[in-house]
Amino acid sequence: MSLRRPDLVIAALRDPTQLTAASPATWDLLIRQSRSADLLARIASLLHERELLETIAPAARAHLQSARTLAIAQQDEVRREVAQIACTLRSLSVPVVLLKGAAYLLAGLPAALGRTFADVDILVPRSRLAEVEAALMLAGWATTHHSQYDQRYYRQWMHELPPLQHVRRQTILDVHHAILPVTARLKPDSRKLLLAALAIPGEQGLHVLAPVDMVLHSMTHLFHNEEMGHGLRDLSDLDRLLRHFATTAEFWNALVERAAELNLSRPLYYGLHQARSLLGTPVEKSALTAACHAAPAEPLRSVMNWLWSQALGSPHVSTADPTTGVALFALYVRAHWLRMPPALLLRHLTIKAVTKRRPLA
Repeated sequence: MSLRRPDLVIAALRDPTQLTAASPATWDLLIRQSRSADLLARIASLLHERELLETIAPAARAHLQSARTLAIAQQDEVRREVAQIACTLRSLSVPVVLLKGAAYLLAGLPAALGRTFADVDILVPRSRLAEVEAALMLAGWATTHHSQYDQRYYRQWMHELPPLQHVRRQTILDVHHAILPVTARLKPDSRKLLLAALAIPGEQGLHVLAPVDMVLHSMTHLFHNEEMGHGLRDLSDLDRLLRHFATTAEFWNALVERAAELNLSRPLYYGLHQARSLLGTPVEKSALTAACHAAPAEPLRSVMNWLWSQALGSPHVSTADPTTGVALFALYVRAHWLRMPPALLLRHLTIKAVTKRRPLA
């Protein structure tokens, strides 16, 4: 008999107004589930946005207010960090495109509501990568990966430099030159993303991806990721982006066309299908129909959608059953399979396994 309990976070994201009548037991489980998904601050912010936070029982409200306060403090820190990055790179006259959470925040998008952060991500032209890294190192950012193999792994095969950490502030910065690894099966052209990027008003030298590209990057990042610990948070980001941008038929048409142009029609299908299925995201029927042309054939389509539905929930023990681990492992293997050709992948996994087991000197 399965001990799996309802995913209350998904229910709260779909309709936060129902929480005003939640029982203490429901709140206890919801708070634990939402902390595991890094979404407690978002739920608190959704309630605050609807002027419902004060109607919540005091014991639960204390947790919500604390999470929201922490998220606001993190966002202030991210703004300061982005200002430091922009100042450091301004003299290079290189286009700096913010990605993911930092982009949502600096562009003032609804996806920033209650968003928490672990790092800042930027996209720069690959031809300027050495200059960017040198400038950042002079300003106090240092690599976090010191082994010769890890350095080669990132610099030769991946879509980013090894993560950088500031020696004084301890903040983490990921510098990307693409949105997927060089060795990945899908190869969206980064030059097209950079050319279409939009300047952020009042933020000299800083840009964000164009709306359709931002949505596609959100989908690509989520559905090519090997770790699903933030899967539901990323799906919630996607839900909020689509609700904000996708208000006209022109947007949906542009999204489908851009996905085909960038070779990202498969992530588009998964993104639209899962956002609608799990979070009730309003998706234009014509867009979903067009995206379905890139879906895998049956029975693989049904298998993949089942895997995503199992994996894209709160990563809490209460929402898991024996099939959850199977789904997560299958998607982990899939992500690596899509990331590298078989021979290179086997070599990489062998080296990492041997290195991990090597005793310390």
